[in-house]
Amino acid sequence: MTKLTRTLALCPMLAIGALAAGPAAHAASDFGKKGEPVKLVIGYQPYYTESWSGVVVNGKELWKKHLPAGSTAEFQIGLQGAIIVNAMTGEKQHIGYVGDMPGIVATFRNLPDRGGTDIRIVAALGTSKQQCNIFLVRNDAPQFKDGQEAVKWMAGKDTSSPHGSCTDRFARLAFKKAGIEPKSYLNQNIEVITTNFRAGKLDAAVIWEPTATKIVQAGLARRAASGEDFDALDGGLMIMLNDLITQRPDVHRGWLEAELDAQLFLGDLKNATEVSQMAEKQTEQIDRKVLWASLYGENPKSAGGGDVRMQLDFIVNDRVQSLLKDATAFLNGLSNKPAAAPTIREGGVDDAMAREVLKARGLSSPVGVIKAQPLASFK
Repeated sequence: MTKLTRTLALCPMLAIGALAAGPAAHAASDFGKKGEPVKLVIGYQPYYTESWSGVVVNGKELWKKHLPAGSTAEFQIGLQGAIIVNAMTGEKQHIGYVGDMPGIVATFRNLPDRGGTDIRIVAALGTSKQQCNIFLVRNDAPQFKDGQEAVKWMAGKDTSSPHGSCTDRFARLAFKKAGIEPKSYLNQNIEVITTNFRAGKLDAAVIWEPTATKIVQAGLARRAASGEDFDALDGGLMIMLNDLITQRPDVHRGWLEAELDAQLFLGDLKNATEVSQMAEKQTEQIDRKVLWASLYGENPKSAGGGDVRMQLDFIVNDRVQSLLKDATAFLNGLSNKPAAAPTIREGGVDDAMAREVLKARGLSSPVGVIKAQPLASFK
């Protein structure tokens, strides 16, 4: 991993800025003819729990069952979705597992002043109210009856999140709904937030999984609220180069078949131990119990816990469309306008193939719902 890559990974606002920066050259790829072996490069995020279907596709090599014989799939870790989008803009990666914000921004990359590469949202990885939308508070904060009371306590306090990310969107929404203004709302990356909680220099912050669980289990802060308290969704998306979509519908369909297999696997609680083991192998310095808890673990409802940890939508259903609508408007409202319009461009969402795959299997969306499990059930 290069120094620049790690810098962008740790600071989502820098990464979002990179997405909105000047154009990169579009270099169209030749993916061959139907039925021929294909060489794919996939950008994925094992450090973002909501995109763990990519961890399963990789760990179990599910793609081998559905792609032409002789095909290869190289998985490249991106600690921030914006890094994956930038790689796809140069067609160095062909499929991406990203959060909702970079996924939306990717759909605008085909504009002449933004790179000229046509990238489309082809499937939903999952949605939740407590994967990206998580408020942590310092350990000596008062005990709150619920998440809304916790956010009201933040009036006049020092708070932070990685600005321009899904956490930023949630923080601003929660402050508005609670009718408060913090003393400060800083743009801090995960590393700085962790350091500041340890040093007692931060009252509250919004962060995503599995980092949120890692900070809590390390005893540096505690959970206080989530999207459950404000009816606020977060989500993960699959994006794909339109060159691949148009040239190789067989590969497009094959990858979505593997993705559906992965989501069905994730949604089966009997597989929770194996999923956490795969995540541990594909990450560094994160305990398996932290990884397991970030997707399957139960949290107190008074601190933003809910019955559902994640819903596996697969297609861009009404729930996902609502999320995309709100998030696109948010991005368009930022000063650097990572989204060039308040709504996703026509064709930016192309889940027709995902819907065909779902129908052919006789399934409907959501394909799974991961219910929160007591931490004592960890194996």
